[in-house]
Amino acid sequence: MTEQEKIEYHKKVNDNIRKFGYHLTFVFADKSPSFCYSTGVYKSFNIPEIFISSLPKNLSFELMDNYVELFKKTKNIPLNKKIDNLSDRFPVYLIDIPIANLNDYVLSSIKLYQGHKFEYLQIIYPDTAGHFPNNFEYNYDQEILGEFKQ
Repeated sequence: MTEQEKIEYHKKVNDNIRKFGYHLTFVFADKSPSFCYSTGVYKSFNIPEIFISSLPKNLSFELMDNYVELFKKTKNIPLNKKIDNLSDRFPVYLIDIPIANLNDYVLSSIKLYQGHKFEYLQIIYPDTAGHFPNNFEYNYDQEILGEFKQ
């Protein structure tokens, strides 16, 4: 990415935060799982930013948008508990992720917050058979960056 492309990208991030309260970044990866993350949710709504590993872009965006809509007013976010209303496709869990585990992932957020406090949660989802990652039958390449307890 050239310097001009970086400047344009960060302008787009800031514009989306002003318009919508947050920006979503999807990173397609060849050799490791793709991932998606929010930037600006913590600043705009005082709820943690959100991270998802290994889901397609449209589904990632849908889950993230639903997360913001569901929790931006209540701020009552259940951690490590099954959530049935974030998607009509499957239940999910939300887990805390230490920021240090995200240093190679959430570069737009690191730039936005520039050393100020911010938090991240990860959406944990089941495989196509309904098994979650701590089940020995789980069969998907979701990368877990925090501690998942079911």
